[in-house]
Amino acid sequence: MINGSSLSELHIFTIEGMFTRQGISHWPVGSVFYGVLLWLLAVPVYCRAKDISYQQEVLPILEKYCFDCHGEGTAKGELSLDSWESPAKRVADLHVWKEVLRNVSLKVMPPPKRKAQPSEEERSVIENWIERRVFRYDPGNPDPGRVTIRRLNRQEYNNTVRDLLHVNFKPAEDFPPDDTGYGFDTIGDVLTLSPVLLEKYMNAAQRVMDSAIRTQEPPGKKRHYPAQSLKGGVGTSSGARILPTVGSISLRHDFAQDGEYIIRIRAAAHQAGGEAAKMTLNVNGKDLHTFEVKNEPEQLRDFERRVRMKAGNHEVAVKFINDFYDPKQRNPKRRDRNLLVDGIEIEQASRAVVLPLPEFHRRILGSENITPGNRLAVAKKILHHFISRAYRRRVPQAEVERLLRFVKLGFEEGGKYAFEKGIKLACQAVLVSPFFLYRGEVQKNPDDPDMVSRIYDYALASRLSYFIWSSMPDDELFLQASRGTLRKNLDAQVMRMLKDPKASALTENFAGQWLQLRNMELVSPDPDEYGNFDDQLRNSMRDETEALFEHIMNNDLPFTEFLEADYSFINARLARHYGIKGVSGDALKKISLKGTRRRGILTHGSILTITSNPTRTSPVKRGKWILDNILGTPPPEPPPGVEQLDNNSELEGTLRQRLEQHRKDPNCASCHALMDPLGLAFENFDGIGSWRDVDRGQRIDSRGELVSGERFESHEQFQQVLIGNKRDDYLRCVSENLLTFALGRGLEFYDKAAVSSVVKRMKGGKLRFSEAILGVVHSVPFQYRRGDGSRIYD
Repeated sequence: MINGSSLSELHIFTIEGMFTRQGISHWPVGSVFYGVLLWLLAVPVYCRAKDISYQQEVLPILEKYCFDCHGEGTAKGELSLDSWESPAKRVADLHVWKEVLRNVSLKVMPPPKRKAQPSEEERSVIENWIERRVFRYDPGNPDPGRVTIRRLNRQEYNNTVRDLLHVNFKPAEDFPPDDTGYGFDTIGDVLTLSPVLLEKYMNAAQRVMDSAIRTQEPPGKKRHYPAQSLKGGVGTSSGARILPTVGSISLRHDFAQDGEYIIRIRAAAHQAGGEAAKMTLNVNGKDLHTFEVKNEPEQLRDFERRVRMKAGNHEVAVKFINDFYDPKQRNPKRRDRNLLVDGIEIEQASRAVVLPLPEFHRRILGSENITPGNRLAVAKKILHHFISRAYRRRVPQAEVERLLRFVKLGFEEGGKYAFEKGIKLACQAVLVSPFFLYRGEVQKNPDDPDMVSRIYDYALASRLSYFIWSSMPDDELFLQASRGTLRKNLDAQVMRMLKDPKASALTENFAGQWLQLRNMELVSPDPDEYGNFDDQLRNSMRDETEALFEHIMNNDLPFTEFLEADYSFINARLARHYGIKGVSGDALKKISLKGTRRRGILTHGSILTITSNPTRTSPVKRGKWILDNILGTPPPEPPPGVEQLDNNSELEGTLRQRLEQHRKDPNCASCHALMDPLGLAFENFDGIGSWRDVDRGQRIDSRGELVSGERFESHEQFQQVLIGNKRDDYLRCVSENLLTFALGRGLEFYDKAAVSSVVKRMKGGKLRFSEAILGVVHSVPFQYRRGDGSRIYD
């Protein structure tokens, strides 16, 4: 058992680690010259565009399309584009031009409802002038951007602990939920560390190491805890511990395996009052049994109880619950009731199963011949290997020496498992180190925003593994990084990783957030409206979409398959919901959708349900979801004070008719012109994805026209628009989401070249899934980084 001083040392190590940079100078950094050379080979060649004149080229476009709302005395939204006192102040107004750049590039402004829209060339003129003149950005020298040092999120923590220590439970299940940014929980800026989470890390580290290294007697033997080793109460000259008032005496015990145990408490009591002393056995905060302790201290006896326990480290406590004191009692021996505990014994009652050593224990200690003379050297070797993997980098000897103090604490405690306890405590300290909990990437000049460098091989290995596996690098990636051959073999490594079962993390974590499948846990359709919706259907819907994602990934199919797959993966419950016959069983099966009105994820029950209201469909939510997650053109936020559709009692008719009436409000028209046609295309699918032909007694009309002019008669025709005219928008949106997820930051205007390079690679590779992943991995922001200071446009 690790004593209190050991835990104090562990806490000091954690705090020290938070505020020191021990070992940072030993982290390798790539040559800037070599990095620039590779950069020139890796990114598209840009011709330096001629200087764009504001007066002659930009101003005429603004006057033509923008000044009726934002110029010549009009300042809609408190934005005026002609009120600067001088050209210098105009260029210095970074906030305004950043917003203009966003709105123009996303085609949010001018409002889509307007017939007069800038051409692509005119938009490009505005964008290029802002980027180069205002932000002084040089596309010939791409900016890889900066990333806030990233804490492991809950999924990454669980997976990393699994792969590092070979344990099969998820210690992060009770961590506070991770915040999200830009749609993902991998964003460094929002992955903060609260005091509560730090305490959870401390507890998790102990539980993980309890499972990874055995430091106790084999199961089946008794374990006696003398009174002196117990916590609580007051020591006495006889050695027993006394509770003079209501309170508890406790210990923590490692229960080796599930089963029945006998807990024996050797106790007695000073008797007083009209009843005997009462003692309650409590395990993990739960009262199990109360004993009457009638014997006096001269006659200690055992009180025992059989209990079923799960394997693991649990608290066992003895509570004194009926204190009594009467100073007026004539007999001084009957004035004060107290409880004395002389020890606790725990014995496995059920048949003991000889458990094999934990895999981590076997791997690091199983073949070692440890003697008093070599144990320190062996400890150094074990820790060096472990720390290098846990910190995901080369580790200088000084860091190993620093952790040896924890090993020595185990040696000092002595006993049969002294060595194991020392290694266990050192590993426990590693698990609460910021070098483990955070994905740090160190460079020579971390505060110089103009210092751009290629990330070193170990950092690249980590970026790869956390992108594809949401976990630490494996032995092969570490080997490639240590040899400096990772970049040389990058494509082969990516393809290997995608074939590994751990790549299913992309389904759970990337697809789960890109497609918002995690929201399936939160939806609650109205049981009066959708009485057949239950948890089995909920799970089947999510499983269907995840299975399609995995199928496309595992078979390296085109990304457009998500939108046009004429098959799906359904079970009997989902088939019945879709009206598809001939499917039986709870397991998902690949089923042809030919002859049905369903194709791709947009007709999946999961997507249709998360984009609905509890009592009805929501064309607005469905349209916004498509704009956000398929086309990458999110609509503006609704203006304040606009009445919600369901709250307006003056609106009548079908949902389409009510939306048309709602759009008559000029404050609503421009945004709803973007969203409504997209959502109404799927109005034949109800709020949980079942097919229907009528709404409120009237035949559903799913026709529509996009603001860009494309018309369609049904959702099938609309889906053809998506993979036809809108395919490039879709590919760009996919690329943006993959880059955001992989980089751990939101994308900025200077990432356009990176997005374009991913799209270009996809197009050159038949849109295959792997080409999108390779495009991200080869992109400038994935391969490079810059200092953490701010540039003018940050």
